[in-house]
Amino acid sequence: MRIGLQVPRFTWAGGAPRIREALAEIARAADEAGFYSLWVMDHFFQIRGVGEIDEPMLEGYTTLAYMAGLTEKVKLGTLVSGVVYRKPGLVVKEATTLDVLSGGRAYLGIGAAWNEREALGLGFDFPPRKVRFEWLEETLRIAHLLWSGQVGVFHGKHFRLEETLNSPQPISKPHPPIMVGGGGERKTLRLAAQYGDACNLFSGQGLETLKHKLDVLKHHCEELGRAYNEIEKTTLGTIHLAPGAMSATGVVALCRDLAGVGIQHAIFNLPNVHEIVPLRTFAREIIPEVAAF
Repeated sequence: MRIGLQVPRFTWAGGAPRIREALAEIARAADEAGFYSLWVMDHFFQIRGVGEIDEPMLEGYTTLAYMAGLTEKVKLGTLVSGVVYRKPGLVVKEATTLDVLSGGRAYLGIGAAWNEREALGLGFDFPPRKVRFEWLEETLRIAHLLWSGQVGVFHGKHFRLEETLNSPQPISKPHPPIMVGGGGERKTLRLAAQYGDACNLFSGQGLETLKHKLDVLKHHCEELGRAYNEIEKTTLGTIHLAPGAMSATGVVALCRDLAGVGIQHAIFNLPNVHEIVPLRTFAREIIPEVAAF
């Protein structure tokens, strides 16, 4: 099993002047610890369940570029970008740039978006869900087209590209993995089956729900003629790795259970990540232990 780290919060002692230094410490420690991947959210306001709305929130791709310059091995991505925040050509260009400048370490994380408040707050269009999913499908089609190296046109229902030139092409081959975020069974998982290289589900939903979601994904793959094993199965969850909270043994047991239902890449965020000690615990006691799962 692969282990990833998500950093969803930047509220640390010292305020904004401290963010740069703290994030650098986290990124370097994650890279040295052997984490497979390092992720940030793609939000502009802090989200419910993580912090208060007016807490610090960094723009995703700028943050990933900063971390790319500090690291050597860890994969980098947004978990995940809302399709309403950037036109398709721009988000693919950003992911391509990240891939080139990181030496082939980018993911493209993408989803249909849900946070109407931040979109309207900063002036982004936020159409009804049906339209957002249409945007998502066209964005996925455009990503494949731009990464094909073919220069042509794309005229969709919502987006028009008159010249699909994307130079340089990414270093990752055939292209940066596309992670489709979300567990919607009729639309999201079908889009993951048709266009994605990875899906992302919430580990907190429980093992039975995860197994069911993966069964749905497999069914979509069968209907589309897509090999199910081509799609990386990932989860996102929160753990508090500290004395009196969760232990390394508990994390290993959780990873074993996740692997048992078919999860290949478990991504965690840690409320105390800025202390760095939890990352060292992962390096010593968790990442080597779960590698064989």
